[in-house]
Amino acid sequence: MEHKTNVMRVLDAAEITYKHYSYDAKEALSGTEVAACLKEDPAQVFKTLVTCGKSRAHYVFLIPVAEELDLKKAAKACGEKSVEMVKSKELLPLTGYIHGGCSPVGMKKFFKTFIDSSASAFETIIFSGGKVGFQVEVSLEDLSKIIPFTLAPLCAERE
Repeated sequence: MEHKTNVMRVLDAAEITYKHYSYDAKEALSGTEVAACLKEDPAQVFKTLVTCGKSRAHYVFLIPVAEELDLKKAAKACGEKSVEMVKSKELLPLTGYIHGGCSPVGMKKFFKTFIDSSASAFETIIFSGGKVGFQVEVSLEDLSKIIPFTLAPLCAERE
C-alpha cells in the first residue's frame, strides 16, 4: 500500500492535483541534497521555515532550499519589528512537524504564510510532504486554495 502523509490527505480532501516524491532520508539531509536526490532544480524546491515575531506571533516562510532567509526582509513582509527562527524543540509542539519534515500544509494551527517571490517563475513548487523522505509538487494557484499566502522577496543577497 502506498504511504500517504497528512499533507497528501489534506491535498486529496481538497481535490488538489499534486505530484509526490519519496527519497531515502539517509541520503539527503539538506534541502539541496533533497533536490539532487529528486533530480529537480533547487530553485524550484522550497524549504519551510517557522519564525516568531517580536509580537510573539508565528509566521511560516517558504524559500528555495539553496537560499537563506533574510530575517529583515521576513520581518518587513509580515509587518514585525523583527523575527527569529523558532528553536527545533519548539517545532513539533507548535506545528505537529519535526525539523526536516515541516510543511506549510496541515500544521496544527494556521500561521500567516509567505512564499519567496521567485516561486512565481515556476508552474509548480516542490516542498515537504510533511514527513522526512516525502515531498509534494503543487501549483501556487492550487496551494492558494488551501493556504492563504503572500509572495514577497525573502532571500538574503548572495555575496
